[in-house]
Amino acid sequence: MENQLLNQFNSVITAQWPFTQIEESYDNLTQRELFELAYHTCNSIKMRSIVIKLAPSENKAGSKAVLYSNTKKFINIEALENTLRITKYFPKGSTGEKLNTEIHPKLKTRKAKFASNDGAMKNYLLKTILVERKLDECSNFVVLKDINRKVYFAIGDARESAAVVPIFMEAEGASLVQLALNKWMSTVQTFDQEKPFPDSSIAGLLKNLVQIKKWVLNLISTYLDK
Repeated sequence: MENQLLNQFNSVITAQWPFTQIEESYDNLTQRELFELAYHTCNSIKMRSIVIKLAPSENKAGSKAVLYSNTKKFINIEALENTLRITKYFPKGSTGEKLNTEIHPKLKTRKAKFASNDGAMKNYLLKTILVERKLDECSNFVVLKDINRKVYFAIGDARESAAVVPIFMEAEGASLVQLALNKWMSTVQTFDQEKPFPDSSIAGLLKNLVQIKKWVLNLISTYLDK
C-alpha cells in the first residue's frame, strides 16, 4: 500500500520544512545498539513509525527510522558510519527545541547506563525495544490498510520476541499483553491474508496496540533510567 505520509516526508518535508539536528557518537556501543536506544528515546505514545529499515549487521551503518507525531512533527533517526544523527522537522510557527533540551540529554544518560549493563541485560533491553518496534510496525500496516498477512506477522513477531525476554514476561501485566496479542493473531488469521486489513477492525486493533505500547514504553524506560 502507498505510504503517502512517507512520500510527503521524502519529497516535501526534508526539502522545505525547518529542522533542528543533533549527532551522538557511538563510543563503546555498536551502531545498532545506539540506534535502538535513540528509537526508544524519541518514541512516545503520541508518535508512530512510518518507516524503519535496519542495516544488515549490528556493527554496520545504515539503519533508519522516521517517526511522526500527532503534533505534525517528524523525527528522522539515522545510523551513520561514525555518529548517530537525529533530525526533527517541524511546521512553521512551531519548534523542535525538545530534541536539544530533552531527547539528546536523555539519550546521553541512557547510553552511559546501557553500556554499564552486562551482556544479558543489554540483550533483554534490545529485544524489548524490538517488541516496541514491531508494535509500531503493526500500527503502520493497519493505518495504511496493508494486507492482513503483514499485520499478522508483525503481531506474531512482537509476541514471540516478548516471550523469550525475562524482564518482559516477569513484569506485572505481561500475561494480559500476551493474551491480547494472541487474540489479535487468532482474529487476523481468519481474514484473507492477501486482502487489505478490514475497516471494521482498525479502531479495535489500534486501541489495543496503543495500550500495549504504553505498557512496553514504561517497562523499557524503567530499566533504562534506573
